Amino acid sequence: MSKPTPISGFPEWTPAQRMIEQYVLDRIRGTFELYGFAPLETRAVEPLDQLLRKGETSKEVYLIRRLQADADGPTGDDALGLHFDLTVPFARYVLENAGKLQFPFRRYQIQKVWRGERPQEGRYREFLQADIDIVDRDTLAPHHEAEMPLVIGDALRSLPIPPVRIQVNNRKICEGFYRGIGLTDPEAALRAVDKLDKIGPERVAELLAQTAGASEAQAKAVLSLAEISAPDASFADAVRALGVSDPMLDEGVEELVRVVETAAAHSPGLCVADLRIARGLDYYTGTVYETQLIGYERFGSICSGGRYDNLASAGATRFPGVGISIGVTRLLGLLFGAGALSVSRDVPTCVLVAVTSEEQRAASNRVAEALRSRGVPTEVSPSAAKFGKQIRYAERRGIPYVWFPGVDGAADEVKDIRSGEQTPAAAGEWTPPRADLRPLVS
Repeated sequence: MSKPTPISGFPEWTPAQRMIEQYVLDRIRGTFELYGFAPLETRAVEPLDQLLRKGETSKEVYLIRRLQADADGPTGDDALGLHFDLTVPFARYVLENAGKLQFPFRRYQIQKVWRGERPQEGRYREFLQADIDIVDRDTLAPHHEAEMPLVIGDALRSLPIPPVRIQVNNRKICEGFYRGIGLTDPEAALRAVDKLDKIGPERVAELLAQTAGASEAQAKAVLSLAEISAPDASFADAVRALGVSDPMLDEGVEELVRVVETAAAHSPGLCVADLRIARGLDYYTGTVYETQLIGYERFGSICSGGRYDNLASAGATRFPGVGISIGVTRLLGLLFGAGALSVSRDVPTCVLVAVTSEEQRAASNRVAEALRSRGVPTEVSPSAAKFGKQIRYAERRGIPYVWFPGVDGAADEVKDIRSGEQTPAAAGEWTPPRADLRPLVS
């Protein structure tokens, strides 16, 4: 078999990186549960017509086809696709299970998604997301929109990563403002503004004219709104100073003030109101979030989401919600690439039990079992080589301790191979220092 060629965009971490990923997931999961979110996992595939019903996503969806498909099997719009995010599958799950759920329903979901975009640093075709959503029946209280940044702030603060800044806006501000200045296609205007960081204000002004029918004065007003940014509620005065009036605009300003002030009370500096944040997907209707990793701003958001009112509905019943998603693979990929995350050893093992001879391997196995029963990660040496070779094996794997079973009635001894200190020990009593028990991520 020839050497395989890697497939771009489908990352495979090393064991050390995978341990870091598991550590990160455990911390994120723990924070989500502290806030009362329950775990959920949905299927990897959805009907294609469901995946494409909201937003501009058709170029990103991977289709699923059997190699030997049935002649009368599903085709066309009934075909299956891998989900490109977790929000659309979650909305479908809520509709299917509404009679079994207690509302407001709070769930977290940590799962892989697939997106057919051009791979680059921090962007992948297969990646892991960690989502939280709160969904209610018919109405969703706006205070839930203020809660999202608090959860994410606590989750990311628990990790050994650079600080983050959550940029928040409210789609009602944008849509109300655009209507107030006479634009008749606010959705097109939002999609144009969403490209501001990528193509700059001049090109956005051209897009506004081409796709939203904006005049030069209207495009200038749209860009003036997008320039407003503040770490506190003072952004509201800047919006009012533009002299545009609309009920939806006023409602959006009030809701965003609540988000910013709630975040400031919980964690000063966590949130900043940034009115250029639009989020391109059509289903967002209220607060929207994008999160910058300080020092890595050029790579864009590592955590985003927003309020949606119309994504899940059945007849006259709606299930409005608000959610936010951490791009776990994106975050880790950037930090791995910069060498900014490390783990103290490449294996979970804390103790290697030496084997004096193959005839005595059972004795070594008993020591390992006793240590494992007390929560000490332990493995037994693969061979009964000279003790020096067994110690070197532990060194190569980063295992800090080697256990030597006693022979002919002698006591067992454990050696810290970093310091060389070797002391008598009993497998039913000895415990390593807490810092050595598990690999440390930093």
